[in-house]
Amino acid sequence: MITWQDFEKVDMRVGTVVKVEDFPEARNPAYKLTIDFGPLGIKKSSAQITKLYKKEDLVNKQVIAVVNFPPKQIADFISEVLVLGVVLDNKDVVLIKPDNKVENGFRIA
Repeated sequence: MITWQDFEKVDMRVGTVVKVEDFPEARNPAYKLTIDFGPLGIKKSSAQITKLYKKEDLVNKQVIAVVNFPPKQIADFISEVLVLGVVLDNKDVVLIKPDNKVENGFRIA
């Protein structure tokens, strides 16, 4: 079990996807996402969500991401944040998002 203090160390924020690109160099099918986190700036992420989401459907969609993990290199791309989703039994991922539009950068509590 983790403590409440451990949980508080995870910085989860709301951001809006502003750009989506194919990522053919990734080992598993993925997109390169560019996400606006308001006061935290623009961050990039690799997301294995190609089965359930089309690129054009992701633009302007709000997502939740962990923003305080260290950057991770995936092929020739640096992923700066971890976009959160629900992993289904078949390994597809459903994105977690706010019910209502909120300001980019708001913290998840």
